[in-house]
Amino acid sequence: MMKQVNIQFPLRMLGLILGLFLSVSAFAQIDVKGHVKDATGEPIIGATVRVDGTQTATITDFDGNFTLKANQGAGITISYVGYQDAKVKAAPNVVVTLQDDAQVLENVVVIGYGRARKSDLTGSVTAIKPDEKNHGLITNAQDMIQGKIAGVNVTTGGGIPGGGATIRIRGGSSLNASNDPLIVIDGLAMDNQGIKGAANPLTMVNPNDIESFTVLKDASATAIYGSRGSNGVIIITTKKGRGNMAPQVSYNGNVSYSVKKKTIDVLDGDAYRAFIKSYYGEDSEAASLLGTANTNWQDELFRGAISTDHNITVQGGFKNMPYRFSVGYTNQNGILKTSNFQRTTASLTLNPSFLQDHLKFNINGKFMYAHNRYANGDAIGDATRMDPTQPIYSSDEKYKNYGGYWQWLDSGASLIDDTYPTQWNSKSVANPLSRLYEKNDRANSYDYMGNVEVDYQVHGFEDLRLHANLSGDWANGKQKTDYEKWGPSNFYYGNSGYSYEKKYNLTLSAYAQYYKDFLKTQHFDVMVGYEWSHNKYWGDSYYAGLYPMTTGQTITNEDGSQVAAAGLPYNAKTSIWKSENYLVSFFGRANYIAWDRYMLTFTVRRDGSSRFKEHWATFPSVALGWKINEEAFLKNVKWMDELKLRLGWGKTGQQEGIGDYNYFATYNVNTTNKDGRYPIVGVNDEGLMYRPDAYNSDLKWETTTTSNIGLDFSLFNNRLSGSLDYYYRKTTDLINDAYVSAGSNFRNKVRSNIGSLENKGFEAAVTVRPIVSKDWQWEVTANFTYNKNQITELTGESSIVLTGHISAGTGNDCQAHSVGHPASSFYVYQQVYDANGIPLEGVYVDRNADGVINDSDRYFYKSPAAPYIAGLSSRVQYKQWDLGFGLRASFDNYVYWDKEAGYSNTAKRFDSSFGYLQNTIPGAIVRNWTTYDHALSDYFVHNASFLKCDNITLGYSFDKLFGIGGRVYASATNVFTITKYKGIDPEVSGGIDNNMYPRPLTFLVGLNLNF
Repeated sequence: MMKQVNIQFPLRMLGLILGLFLSVSAFAQIDVKGHVKDATGEPIIGATVRVDGTQTATITDFDGNFTLKANQGAGITISYVGYQDAKVKAAPNVVVTLQDDAQVLENVVVIGYGRARKSDLTGSVTAIKPDEKNHGLITNAQDMIQGKIAGVNVTTGGGIPGGGATIRIRGGSSLNASNDPLIVIDGLAMDNQGIKGAANPLTMVNPNDIESFTVLKDASATAIYGSRGSNGVIIITTKKGRGNMAPQVSYNGNVSYSVKKKTIDVLDGDAYRAFIKSYYGEDSEAASLLGTANTNWQDELFRGAISTDHNITVQGGFKNMPYRFSVGYTNQNGILKTSNFQRTTASLTLNPSFLQDHLKFNINGKFMYAHNRYANGDAIGDATRMDPTQPIYSSDEKYKNYGGYWQWLDSGASLIDDTYPTQWNSKSVANPLSRLYEKNDRANSYDYMGNVEVDYQVHGFEDLRLHANLSGDWANGKQKTDYEKWGPSNFYYGNSGYSYEKKYNLTLSAYAQYYKDFLKTQHFDVMVGYEWSHNKYWGDSYYAGLYPMTTGQTITNEDGSQVAAAGLPYNAKTSIWKSENYLVSFFGRANYIAWDRYMLTFTVRRDGSSRFKEHWATFPSVALGWKINEEAFLKNVKWMDELKLRLGWGKTGQQEGIGDYNYFATYNVNTTNKDGRYPIVGVNDEGLMYRPDAYNSDLKWETTTTSNIGLDFSLFNNRLSGSLDYYYRKTTDLINDAYVSAGSNFRNKVRSNIGSLENKGFEAAVTVRPIVSKDWQWEVTANFTYNKNQITELTGESSIVLTGHISAGTGNDCQAHSVGHPASSFYVYQQVYDANGIPLEGVYVDRNADGVINDSDRYFYKSPAAPYIAGLSSRVQYKQWDLGFGLRASFDNYVYWDKEAGYSNTAKRFDSSFGYLQNTIPGAIVRNWTTYDHALSDYFVHNASFLKCDNITLGYSFDKLFGIGGRVYASATNVFTITKYKGIDPEVSGGIDNNMYPRPLTFLVGLNLNF
């Protein structure tokens, strides 16, 4: 027995000694040698490598290698800007691959003044990354979100090259102030004040530089922007550099060809000759004016247009400073002859970090130069009215002074005198080609935008971040317009002039953000900040006619001065203007998350604006979130990835689109000798006049209060995901021009707070991934929006506020605002029809049964705003091939077809008072109306619902072709439109269709290369 014990004791001692040795060795430091690379295998230089829980850290060298000491098995975190953090265990040799940071859209989204995990959001926020494979022709940034986001309606202004768009988020919240959303680009809130040559703030951003869009829709998300958030917020984040050993160069370019899709159906030459002879008689004066040509004037105006777009990007990194530089050039020709848009952009982004990533900078600089050549849009209207039996040009001597274009002349070829051509009769129809080429209207614009962001994570107190952003936007634009001396628009012998605008927007914001996790289940973060912004605008203009004179002749100007020589300006008009405004703000946001499923967000902003007498206003919001799938009764449901309920309430304001000095007395001063003056003898200023403007000292903010309930879901390993939202928005103290009693102000209309309106609606967005495999991927996204807009209160002297001016008839407005109806509803007479369904001229329903047809019988009929909009896109990818398309639909939107109303007086196809003919449409002949008194009939208000195929794209990607990766693709844009509307296009912003620049059908081939 004793012998056995003696044997066991040495064994126990050996085990104890071995255990001590192993435990000591476990804490012994080792040399860790590692290599960090990206998903393509390229080494990453400047990546931070840190031993968890210690101050031991280093960065990777130019080969992506690092060396440090760490305890065996200790945790090591590798981080780098633009990539997801990676964690490994300490070992003698480690190789780490960093994945691209897809969290920007998958897990983390940009919000106002910061970022947040998508799963922690309590407001209605949609973040999308531009689909770089499934898109057609893209000129401006708004093209990238059209039809892609629930609650967001983007309507372009037609096919104008480089043209802007009307963007509405959850309907309009105002009548006369701006309904445009706030655009924030890399932290700079852009103003809505335009500049000559630039359609909107989105023009200055090259679409190829955009990383993501974040749309803030409800007040709990937008209240952080206070007085500018009523119409929603679109945050644009541009691309940043990536860390690589060597620069990466990429090229993205395309060539496109555009053609017109449709023209207005008017009579051709033969049909028009037959009509004139039948209607007025074979031997009538009208028939004697007919020509022998068969000219399709619309075909003569339009062309096939070739456009190009080229972009080059260089990105990489030096140690701790990623960089990205890009240049782009766009040359877009319009299908209407003479129209052209050219843009050159440059962008530089630097993202250095210091002090072991505690101090980070984001430095952005952007430049844009644009040149616009605007076509004379009046030619489109002339092309549908011009007599198709007349030729384009004439060799007759009497047309020599008119550029050789055939024209309707007063009394044949007679001239007012022998020194200059006849002054054109504005009642007649001009030769459309002469109208197009008489006008040289061009604009050059420059935009410089930059910002410096600094983010500091306090050493020793890492839960606290200090953030500052200094940003500015400087822009100027000059539009010059010249009319040829032979042009039909001239009153004098040619004229020319310009309008010049400048502006800048400076913003300084700073905030502190504190994060704290406690009790392992609770999270709290709070942010407080300050912002100052200054917007200033100024400019001048000059326009003058030219008057040719014979030797010794003198011409007297309107002010009594004389033109002493031929060709000098005649009655020159000049003006100088300037304006500015300030906004000073304090804001804060607090988030509380308990057990990773109960969320509370509180936001408040206090704005002080120079645009109101009562400068200050407060805009609060509160929102709740509940991750239902984290509860015990759903925790083990494997097919449910996310189910989150959101509740939000808040207030936002509106101060855009109202002017800068409407609450105190201002005066216009006549500063040139061409303006009106009061002749006071002996007064030094020669009777200089100060004309008072109307003002309203009680003018105050529009305020929009929004309530929102939403549900986010993700099922079956993210195969099915989406969101549902119901909202109610009420805007009070609506700003609009209202009539006031005589003598109470300097004018009978003054900008006032006149009432309230509401928007309520429902949104749904769904993404389905039916096929996810190695070779096949198929993704379908769809969105649907219902929005009901209604005015709930109007104050002042009128219960009906007319708007929506039309050209048909004289002085007619076909729309109005009134309580109980959508804003800008059509306000018309109810048409009466015969037994065959033909509308009877001037016969309307006596709606009030008083035996008289007058304004009291007009009624509110339909609205231009679509209550239902939807979008659908799909992309299928098989190995290296991809095929995608995008559809967009609008339901129950109505359009007043102004062109049709203007044609309907058949008796005026020959104007005997002025001796000219004008074309018509077949439908007008059937109706055979003989007056213009019908212009306000509801007959001309048409259902313009539509389904559009915005684009179809087929592409092929290649990994290594002569050592180069890339993609080649072909696309068609504005492919087809299904609609009952008989005009050129049912998509009309504002609801009045007149002289619209047609949207073309565009075919495009493109190439992406990565070197």
